[in-house]
Amino acid sequence: MAVSLMLLVSLNLACAEDLLTVYQQAVNGDPRLKAASLKVDIVTAQKEQSFGEFLPQVSATGNWSHNDQTVGNSTRSVNTTYPGKRYYISVNQSLIDFTKFWNWRRARETENAYLEEQVEAENALIDDVVERYFDVLQAEDQLNLLRGEAEALEKQLEQIKRQFEKQLVKITDLYEVEARVDQVKASEIEAETVLVKAKENLKELTNATPESLYRLREDIDYQPLEGNLEDWIGMARSENPLLRAQVNTIEAASDDVAMQRSRHLPVVDLQFNYYNTDTGYQSSRTPQTEVQVAAINVTVPIFSGGVISEKANEAQHRLELAKNENDSKTRALIKEISDAFLSSNSSVRRIAASAKALASAKKSREAKEKGFKFGLETVNDVLDAQQAEFRAKRDLSQGRYSYVKNRMRFLHAVGVISTENLQEINDWLQKPAQTSTN
Repeated sequence: MAVSLMLLVSLNLACAEDLLTVYQQAVNGDPRLKAASLKVDIVTAQKEQSFGEFLPQVSATGNWSHNDQTVGNSTRSVNTTYPGKRYYISVNQSLIDFTKFWNWRRARETENAYLEEQVEAENALIDDVVERYFDVLQAEDQLNLLRGEAEALEKQLEQIKRQFEKQLVKITDLYEVEARVDQVKASEIEAETVLVKAKENLKELTNATPESLYRLREDIDYQPLEGNLEDWIGMARSENPLLRAQVNTIEAASDDVAMQRSRHLPVVDLQFNYYNTDTGYQSSRTPQTEVQVAAINVTVPIFSGGVISEKANEAQHRLELAKNENDSKTRALIKEISDAFLSSNSSVRRIAASAKALASAKKSREAKEKGFKFGLETVNDVLDAQQAEFRAKRDLSQGRYSYVKNRMRFLHAVGVISTENLQEINDWLQKPAQTSTN
C-alpha cells in the first residue's frame, strides 16, 4: 500500500506543469497564432502580386491548323488544301501607371499592419495564458480555504455537541454552528464550479486538462510598477503593436484613396509585338507574313459612368472609418493601461494590508477561543473571529493573484510584454507540495 501511494505521489509530481510548460502547449495549439500567420502569408502574396504588375508582361500564342480554301463560283472553282501556322509574341511594360504604384503601396502597408497584428496575437496569448493559469490557482486556493473553514467549523461543531450534552452551552449555539457549516458547504459547492470553469478556460488554450499546476511561493517580494503613468502611455503609443497596426491601416486606406483617384490619370505602356503567320489570307498572297511592332500606348480614361468617382468616395469613407477606429482603440488602450497600472500598484498595498489583517485575525481568533473556554466569549464571537481569519486568508490570496495578472495585463497594454516576463513570473512558482494519505 505504501509503495502504491509513493508511486501515485511521484506520478502526480511528474505531471505537474509550470507556467512555461502551459504556455508552450498554448503556442503549439492556439488557432489565433496560426490565423495571424496565415493572414500575413496571404497579404504578402498580394503585395508580391502588385509588385509583379510593374514587371514586363510577356505572352506567346501558337496556332497550328489544317485549312481548306475554295475560290470561284458554282461553275468553276479551285480547291486548295494546306497547313497553316501562326505565332504571336507580345511584351508589355508599364511606363506610367499611378494606379499600380498606389496599389503596391497599399499592399505593403497592409502587410505591415498584419505583421503588427501577428505580434499582438503573440502578446495576447502570453497575457491570456497568465490570466487563465492564475485563475485556476486562485480558484483552487478559494476552494481549499473554504474546505479548511468547513473542516474547522465541523471540529467546532463536534466540540459544541459534546458541551451541549453536558449542558454547558445552549441549543441556539449548536444551531448557530450548524448554520455556519451549511453556509460554508454551499459556498464550497459554488467554488467547485468556479474551479471547473477556470480549468476549462485554460484547457481551451492548451487543449489539455490541467491537473497539477506549480503554485506561487510565499516569499515573493511584490513591488509596485515604477515610472509615471503618462510616460507609460506615451511609450504605448509607439510600442503597442495594435496601435502600430492601426497606423498602418490608416496609411493603407490613404493609399487606396490615392489609387482610386489615380484611375483618372493617363496610363502609358511600352509594347513589343512579333507576329508570324502563313494561314488564310496571308498565305494566299505570300508564303509567309511577319510583322514586328514597337509602340508606346497612351490610354486616357474619359468617362466610366461615375464608377471611378464613387470608388474614390468609398475609399475616402473607409479612410475616415480607419481614423475613427484608431481614436477609439487609443482611448480604450489608455483606459486599459491606467486601470492595470493602478490595479497592480493597489494590489501591492492590498497584499501588505491583508497580511497584517490576517495576523491580527489569527490573534483575535486564538484569543476568542481561549476566552470561550473560560466563559468570557460566546460561540458567535469565536465563529465570527474564525470567519474573519479565513476571509483575510482569501483576501491575501486574491491580492497576490491580482497583482500578477494586473502586472502582465499592464505590460501587454503598453506593448512591451515578452517571454522574458513570462520567465520572471515562472520563477515565482514552485512545485505543488506532496500530499500523503493515511
